[in-house]
Parts: sequence; structure tokens; C-alpha cells
Amino acid sequence: MKLSLAIVALALAIPAVSYAQDSTAVSNGEYPNTFSSGSANVSPFTNQSKRFNDWSISAGAGVPLIQSADLTSIKNGNGKNLFGYSAYVSIDKAITHAFGLKLQYDRGETRQGWFNTKDAAPDAKAVGARTQYDAISLLGDINFSNLLRRVDNHSPYRWALHGYAGIGTLAYRAYQKDSKGQRLVTEVKPFKLGSMFMQAGAGLKYKINNRIDLEGRLMYVVTGDDEFDGGGDKYSVINRREEQVSDNFFNATLGISLKLGKHESHLMWHDPLQEIYYKLDVLANKNQDIEVCKKGDADNDGVCDDWDRQLDTPAGARVDGAGVALDTDLDGVIDLYDKCVTVPGPVENNGCPTTTTGPVVETETKLEGIEFDLNSDRILPSNTPILNNAVNYINSSTGSYSVIGATDTRGTDAYNQKLSERRANNVKNYLIKNGVQSGKINAIGKGEKDLKYPECEPATKCPEWKNRANRRVYFEAK
Repeated sequence: MKLSLAIVALALAIPAVSYAQDSTAVSNGEYPNTFSSGSANVSPFTNQSKRFNDWSISAGAGVPLIQSADLTSIKNGNGKNLFGYSAYVSIDKAITHAFGLKLQYDRGETRQGWFNTKDAAPDAKAVGARTQYDAISLLGDINFSNLLRRVDNHSPYRWALHGYAGIGTLAYRAYQKDSKGQRLVTEVKPFKLGSMFMQAGAGLKYKINNRIDLEGRLMYVVTGDDEFDGGGDKYSVINRREEQVSDNFFNATLGISLKLGKHESHLMWHDPLQEIYYKLDVLANKNQDIEVCKKGDADNDGVCDDWDRQLDTPAGARVDGAGVALDTDLDGVIDLYDKCVTVPGPVENNGCPTTTTGPVVETETKLEGIEFDLNSDRILPSNTPILNNAVNYINSSTGSYSVIGATDTRGTDAYNQKLSERRANNVKNYLIKNGVQSGKINAIGKGEKDLKYPECEPATKCPEWKNRANRRVYFEAK
């Protein structure tokens, strides 16, 4: 093969990749700048900061079919296909989330011509051939799915489209058979510089789990040799194509990859721009507790004892930033026990006026504050006081309420609709479990169509606290 062909293949196989980022790593230990686009949390890609594996080994087997040669495997002289066999093993290194390198060894046998060389020649003019080959190549691996997908998509995914291209060195032994018998016609010994070849193709990977991937791959191999098929200049055969300068073949394989390393995820399945709450999400998914208050929270009101001005807040009472139970109408009855939250009244009458000209009308028709982690419908411990207060509020009310779930703008409309319904139903079930009559509440999901901050479309336009506020459940009086 000409040197220029090898240079072109190398240029196609290895794109310029010099720098990668992992924005979820906060290296200085400070709080992030929520008014930035996330650049405050971008750090250089280093082995010290990575939280993913980048090595793997792969193996597979398949079927090679010579397509472009004097003797072919596809629709040969008898109109049939002759199937060979192939196998490969490789050591794989991910350079970034979208590009990697493979050092691969291939071995196989192609079968081509008028008949299978295991059989006798059907007539005097029939020619059959087989080629046993070994190859070592360096392949560039482009992960198109990671390259093209939205980088703020935190949803898990299992399919990935990969593209491969590279060059290597090829050794083979080609046998030809006719009515006179079988003979060795060409041999290229391992592994000479002049026996360069190139291959390119695509693969579709399925992530079985964090350690194993399954992949179907189709490669096109350009041998650069007119005698690979057992024909060529030295050994003229019937229907020889004089213009042919390279015998090429397809190689379809099915294989597995084993990801190596101590981390849970692999770089080729890694999203480099996940938001700064990644670590909190991981801990929440593992049901691990995050230590926030060094001296504890004695009354479990969400305010650490270091700053709590009321250490004996009743369970379920909403509190302000100093840990003091809220009294919205300032009548001396905290909202937890106040039957008329927005209308002042004496303690003896549970915070309601003793004389009225008509029924007391509650002006507070919406309760908010229940927020959720990204891509989660789990009720957080910090929401428990709000929900317990909602139980008392709804039970003390004569009306009925809608429990409305919402999401931010990440993900598809269909996915967000289902996620909002799950959030609303989880809150509804919590309220019923804690004493609310099922007939007084119903759950509604509005997906991303009911944003508290409409300007967060798309989510990248807003700081994270606004996106988190959009991921909520609230109540409305019917």
C-alpha cells in the first residue's frame, strides 16, 4: 500500500484531542458561583480528579466476506455466499468521553471463489480459495452518542454509536484449489512494513451494566494487496479484474467489552458537564446521610442547633431561618395549630375570630416549597416539616386541593410529564398515609409546562437554584 494511503488513514483515525474537562469536580472546596454558567466548576482533566474508569479489554467473533477482489465470497461464480470466520481481542484506552484508542489483534479465515475449498472442485474451470490472516492495528474510536448528545442530560442511557478507523500491519497465507488440488499461492509473513492495511467501520454498543458492554460491529478492511484472495498478477484466474489493486472485505462481529478500574462508571459513558449537584445525587441514590449540622438538630426542624433560636419547635411546624415556628397572622398561635392561618384570633378559639359576619375565608390558596433533586421523585427529609404542616392545613380546611407536580426543562416532554406525575402521586400518598382523607386531594402532573421561572427554557439560561425551584410540587385549592 502506498505511504500516502497510510497517512490519510491515520489522519482520519486520530483527531486532535488535547484537553478534556470534568465540571463536576470542585477543586477549591468553596461554594460554586450560581450566577455563572458552570465555568466556575470546570477543572482540567487529570488522573487525580477523575471519577471514572478509562481502560477496558474487548473480544469478539464474526464472519468476514470478501467483497472486492478477483475471487469473492459474496455471489461467487455459483451465485452463493462463502462464509469464513474471524476473532479479535483489543486493549482499549478512553482519552476523553468522546474519543479513545484501541490496540487490536485480528485473526480469521476468508473463503472465496466458485466453491468451498473443503469440497472437491465441481469442474475443471472452477477455482476456490481461502486465506488465513493475522493483523495488528491501531484504531481511533469516536463515541458519536457522547459527542452529539445534550451535555446537560443527566438521564441514564444504554445505547451508544461508535465509529472506528485505523491502520495496521497484515500477514496472511492464501490457498487456491482447482480440479488439480490445493496449493499455497501467496504468503506474507508477519509483520512487514510493506504489508500495511487499513480498516474503518461502525459499532453499536449496549451497556449491560457498569462493567460489561455488548457490541455489534461492521468493519471494512482494505488490504492493499491484489493477491490476498489467492488470485492476482501471479496467479491468473477466470473473471480476473485487471483494474483491481486491493482485495477488500467486510467483517461483521459481535463482541463484549470488560471495563477495568475501581470507579463505578467508565469515561465513554460519562457526561463531562453534569451539574454541581452530582455528588449529592450520588449520595441520595445510595441512601447515605449527609452530615450538615455538627451539633445536630434537636427538634428536627431543618435548622441546625448552632443557629436555632427555638430548640423545642413542635414536630411538623414550619419555621423561619432562625428556627422559630411561623405565625402568619401574628395572633400568638403558630400555624401548626392555627385553624385560621391568615385571620387573627384568640388562643382559646384555635386562632380563629370569635365573632364573624359570615364564614372565615382562607386567603392562602397555594402552598409551595416542596422541591426535588434532578431526575428524582424521592421526597427529601427537608420536605417533611412542610408536608406535615400541609396535613394539618388540609385537614382543618373544608375544601379540597390539587397536588400538582412539575419539572424543569431538561429531558423530553413525555419523560417530564411522567416524572411530574410520579412526584405528585408520591406527595399525595404521603399525605394520605399521614391522615389526609383521600377524597380531599387529587394528583396532577404538568411536566415542564408550569415553570415557576419561565425564563429557564432552556435550563442552561438559569442558575441552578432557579432550575431546582422549577422541580417542585405545590397545592392549589379547587
